[in-house]
Amino acid sequence: MDASFDDPDYDYAASVAERAMRSMAEQRIPATPANFAVWFQYFAGSHDDLRNAIDLLIDHNRPFDVRTNQDLFETYVAPQVSAIVVDTSERLHTLMGAAKDFLATAIADNHSQMQAINEVADQGKAGVDPKTLVAQLMNELGRAATRATRLEAGFTEKTRELDVIRASLSKSEERARTDTLTGLANRRALDEFLHKAQATADWGEPLGMLMLDIDHFKTFNDSFGHGVGDQVLRLMAKVLREKVREQDLSARYGGEELIAVLPDADLAACAEIAERIRHAIAECRITRRSTGEVLPHISVSIGVAQYRPGEAITDFIERCDRALYLAKNSGRNRVVTESELDRTGGSGLALNPPSSFPPRRCRSP
Repeated sequence: MDASFDDPDYDYAASVAERAMRSMAEQRIPATPANFAVWFQYFAGSHDDLRNAIDLLIDHNRPFDVRTNQDLFETYVAPQVSAIVVDTSERLHTLMGAAKDFLATAIADNHSQMQAINEVADQGKAGVDPKTLVAQLMNELGRAATRATRLEAGFTEKTRELDVIRASLSKSEERARTDTLTGLANRRALDEFLHKAQATADWGEPLGMLMLDIDHFKTFNDSFGHGVGDQVLRLMAKVLREKVREQDLSARYGGEELIAVLPDADLAACAEIAERIRHAIAECRITRRSTGEVLPHISVSIGVAQYRPGEAITDFIERCDRALYLAKNSGRNRVVTESELDRTGGSGLALNPPSSFPPRRCRSP
């Protein structure tokens, strides 16, 4: 949890809370505890990533719907301690205790073995029958081997338990970086990937981005319900994931907006990939599995941008976002690159309409 929640004084907390509640009312955001936590941190000013994300949404008049509010909370505010982490901590504590016991036993056994061997050596100096000494030594070595085998079996069992814990932690980390609806990366994973890619791009390697938005998605949801809308969003995510390269990152940016970051891809390459994605969706018809009903045509608008060395990530995203909105304002179902922003000044002037494709039938997931 950020420092902004660490016992601020009364007057300051009251001032921040008042501003948070006022802004939530202006944006028509329900005053739930999770939403309030987001906006309290926003006005407390200690979380730059959260502030940038909300500012970008406000600048482009994005609605703060249920999904967007949930994404903001889960990405920037929600504590990362989950039940599986607590359980893992307890299991690790038990495992370390068992390991300490094993080591203590091994040390004690070593002392006993050394003492027994010293006693056999002393008897040898005293002229005891060699046969007797050999028998005693073999007996002691056999006992040591039995103890070592038992100790090794115990360590093997605990190693298996440690592998299970490691797998649980890996799955937990993956869930924390994945959008539950689409299976794509979430905003947290996107931010991490972008900042790592930025370090390479600042040395001159190309870094591209495309942002995808489903056309008239609100109307589709209002007509067929959010359940069907969610199915469509999953299908769009599947197409995006399949059309980008293995080294690229596909993520859900918020609401019905998806995003892909493409390292080592210039603007032309990104535009080509974006066009393949738009083409695949434009020629698709979606069938409702429960009734066999063919749903209305779905299309997407896509904005494409290329990172400029030295710029802020927020500027990179904002430019791609403006290209997306130019695509939507120019008639939808099209790809627009940032070069069109330079040509039109981002005014949303109409571009040539895309060619049409014969539809093929696709089943929603």
